[in-house]
Order: sequence, then structure tokens, then C-alpha cells
Amino acid sequence: QVQLVESGGGSVQAGGSMRLFCLASENIPSLNNIAWYRQAPGKAREWVGGIGNDGGTLYADFVKGRCTISGDVNKRTWYLEMDGLKPDDTAVYYCRYQGGPWGQGTQVTVSS
Repeated sequence: QVQLVESGGGSVQAGGSMRLFCLASENIPSLNNIAWYRQAPGKAREWVGGIGNDGGTLYADFVKGRCTISGDVNKRTWYLEMDGLKPDDTAVYYCRYQGGPWGQGTQVTVSS
């Protein structure tokens, strides 16, 4: 199974932006079938968005309009870019490919 490593997290001020990375352990045939999730302290993990089997992107309502998921097949990497960050966006962000194993996540902290 493809293993994933997330990176790019850190501390950001409210209103700022972030770009997270999800690196696959081996070559991928396409960018399809990737999903991003997040888990805030004390809360359940929630779906943020992803690229479906048809190549289309979908986003959760709470990030719609300020989030873009994309990637580069040649770099085996997906990206999650988000602007207009809010303290509520503070969470550990994870990617998941084809419903396979979870990565370790990357922490994003948004301060007001």
C-alpha cells in the first residue's frame, strides 16, 4: 500500500494562508482518490475535501471558497492550500489515498 507523509504545517495568524503537502511513498497513476481530513483537539476527525475518482474536487462547506486541493503526479505530491485561516482551522491535517493507511498528520495552529 502507498504510504503518505504530510508536511507543511506550523503556526499561522488568523487571516493568513497555508500550503500543506502529502507525499506518496511510490509513484501514483493519477491525483485521483485522495482525501484530506483534519482533527481538532477533543473533536472527531472530519473530512476537508478531496479529489474523487473522476478527477473532480469536492470540499466541505466550512472550507469551500478558501481551499484548493491539487497535486503533481511527477512529484508524487498532493497539496492542500487554504487562505482566510481562522482559529477554528487549528487541527492536525491528514491525507488519505484510496482509503488506505493514514499518515502521521501535520499540525496547523491558527492564532487570533
